[in-house]
Amino acid sequence: MNNQIKKNKTVLVTGASKGIGKEIAKTFCENGYNVFICARNEQLLKQTSEEINACGYFSVDLTNDSDCKKVIEDVVKASGAIDILINNAGDYVYSPVEKTQEADIERLIKLNIKAPYLLCKYAVKYMKEKKWGRIINIGSISGVVGEANASLYSMTKSCFSGLSKALGLELAQYNITVNTVNPGWVQTELAQDAVEQSDFSYQEEIDMIPQKRFIQPEEIAKFVNYLASEDAKGMTAQSISLCAGLSAG
Repeated sequence: MNNQIKKNKTVLVTGASKGIGKEIAKTFCENGYNVFICARNEQLLKQTSEEINACGYFSVDLTNDSDCKKVIEDVVKASGAIDILINNAGDYVYSPVEKTQEADIERLIKLNIKAPYLLCKYAVKYMKEKKWGRIINIGSISGVVGEANASLYSMTKSCFSGLSKALGLELAQYNITVNTVNPGWVQTELAQDAVEQSDFSYQEEIDMIPQKRFIQPEEIAKFVNYLASEDAKGMTAQSISLCAGLSAG
């Protein structure tokens, strides 16, 4: 572990070695939270953890059920709590439905759907004990409006809306909020790879966005930090699009 645990809320951000997850974790660190990050690439995790001044990191494969349980237990063991869970880890596949590979179907269902559910399952008991918690799921605009040739990804990301509604109701009496943020095109490596896989150029993608720009990762991070704050205690069971107008048509 890198840093001494502070008397503050403890956060776990999944898929945080780069991109949106890294920016979310960085912003939590800057705001004085005890931040733990996890992803698969240990070398990149270590580098990111040192760069953003996180409390620690865990190299895990969230497609393995046992790793989902272990990472929650490890965070609690290291800090004594898990107050805020950010379900950010996920993967993307661009493929016509009839050409989608079985291995991709299995991987995305495990990583994009089952892993976040299991992480909630294991984290919630600790949140209930404290009668306080925040679960924030990072969905996608593709799960709101759909994306042709990315039906597998759209399906898996659309599940967050139902999860947030159901868990938000279930956990409201324990002062635990559950919300989903649906980013549009965000300026990350993943988005760049997705554009390269698609049938559209970067400029064509820009032209389809009402604000004619990609969302910046720090915009997502600041909004997630707001949802984790006391100022947002009345917001739960919601699915919010942060997409530069893309969901409006």
